[in-house]
Amino acid sequence: MSRLLKTLKDTGAIRWVALLCLALPMFASYFFDDIFSTINQEFEDPSMVALGWSMTDYGFYRSAYSLLCIFGGLIVCGMLLDRWGVRLTGSIFVGLMVGGAALITYAISESFAGSRLCTWLSGVFAKPSLSLAYAGCAMFGLGSEIAGVTVNRAIAKWFKGREIAFAMGLQLALARLGTAVALIVVPRIVALDGYIPFSETSRPAVVGLALLLFALLLWALFVLMDYGADRRGMSKVPAAAASSEDRFRFRDVIKVITNRHFLLISLLCVFFYCCVVSFRKFATAILMPRFGIDSDVASVMVAMIPFFTLVFAPLFGAVVDKVGRGTKIMILGSAMILFSHLTVAFAPGVPAFGFIAIGVLGLGYSLVPAAMWPSIPKIIADNKLGTAFSLVYWVQNIGLFTVPIVVGHIIDRASSPVAAEYFFIGLAVCAIVVAVLLSRSSDRHPELGLDEKAGGR
Repeated sequence: MSRLLKTLKDTGAIRWVALLCLALPMFASYFFDDIFSTINQEFEDPSMVALGWSMTDYGFYRSAYSLLCIFGGLIVCGMLLDRWGVRLTGSIFVGLMVGGAALITYAISESFAGSRLCTWLSGVFAKPSLSLAYAGCAMFGLGSEIAGVTVNRAIAKWFKGREIAFAMGLQLALARLGTAVALIVVPRIVALDGYIPFSETSRPAVVGLALLLFALLLWALFVLMDYGADRRGMSKVPAAAASSEDRFRFRDVIKVITNRHFLLISLLCVFFYCCVVSFRKFATAILMPRFGIDSDVASVMVAMIPFFTLVFAPLFGAVVDKVGRGTKIMILGSAMILFSHLTVAFAPGVPAFGFIAIGVLGLGYSLVPAAMWPSIPKIIADNKLGTAFSLVYWVQNIGLFTVPIVVGHIIDRASSPVAAEYFFIGLAVCAIVVAVLLSRSSDRHPELGLDEKAGGR
């Protein structure tokens, strides 16, 4: 291992090997998170699904992902990240992510349906499978979000002052490939004709759990590499910076949340991601009646979102590294999201318009994060980065907790699922307004370097 690390250091390849070990666990996380995204339309008729979930139940289940995150979990764990470092904190929460996924897999299986635990829970909850899956999703969500914070923190550690936007974009692209694979694969491994038994709904969860177990091994490899890199001085962060993590104080949280630019980035994050991530969870239910397509075509259409980011997120990250103008790119990406939702809501019901709308959504979904995430290390000190990233994720998860509940109720009560698009349009308008405010503030404070290219002026 020592000789291999030395060879990788000499060639400069060690950063990219580390990035791969960071990105693939997030690939598995994204895959598991979207195991229901392209089959959720089946919940419109609960009598045809062994789980017995309705669309409102599904929205309730989706909200569990953010439950522990918004009730202090992300903030506390972000501070622990700054105190304990990426190796220990990441190991704990990657393990929690795998444990939560295992609980979900069991909750939606036939084994649970016939168990004593199910019988006992049925005396407390009307839908025991939903209750247990909710608990598992809450565990999975906290683990996944802190793992994501840790990955961003680790990339900042290894790439700051180098190809940071490109590295973050590449990690994001590989992670979202997990979503794309789930959107394409799940409808093809689940039989959707007629009554859907437990064996069908749990099948994609089993596949996702296997990927997460493999991801756990890759994370262990990164831990070994990071430990060796710190001992040999191969990572970007010098020893003095590493020791500054130990000097983190809880009062530093105040310094982060009173940063005007940090607040604007956090607000942009929540509005923007709810327009895309929350939409994707209900996309097939919206797109199928809107454009008169079946579930197979809808799954391909929705899969364009992560497939576009696979190609364009690293490319746009490289552009941000080379030319800067990050806040202007955030405005453009937010405007593209608005255009996409307007197209879904008002364009003629021809499938071609659906493909155009989702293609533009995928481009916008690549543009904004490529500029937004690398902006945080520019305005926040290294010893507070874990807390800063976790606070952004916390604000984001407030939206990801509430929006699925709202959208689920809108779809259940409206005459058409397309009614949910008016809600997404409002969120997109808010994202544009915040992006414009951030850009104007950046123009007034060029010393922050939000619109500068990598390496400064």
